[in-house]
Amino acid sequence: MGRVYYRAIEESTERGDSAPFIQFMLERILAACRAGTPQVRRLRAVLQGEAGREALMRRLGLRDAKHFRRRYLLPAMEAGWVEMTLPEYPRSPAQKYRLTPAGRRWAASSVSARPF
Repeated sequence: MGRVYYRAIEESTERGDSAPFIQFMLERILAACRAGTPQVRRLRAVLQGEAGREALMRRLGLRDAKHFRRRYLLPAMEAGWVEMTLPEYPRSPAQKYRLTPAGRRWAASSVSARPF
């Protein structure tokens, strides 16, 4: 995140316009809000090590892949808490997900890591 932060400041300075920095900050705020959703907290609680989509859905008791992706996985990834193990092959059947270092710190600092 540090590099993107400084780039937003640099771009705002070059343009004489605070819009790039404001956009950066609003995106971070939105990501933080999404990360705090019950769905993202539940995903974080069941994501131990690496796991594929189907395994995660099973652990969460979900059946609808579209709902899982839209409400759980994408917000967690946009917030920077979860990452793909094969980012260069996002649709690979071998794709798995894991907590990022920030996600692990977030999980460790949480009072409750149990699924809801």
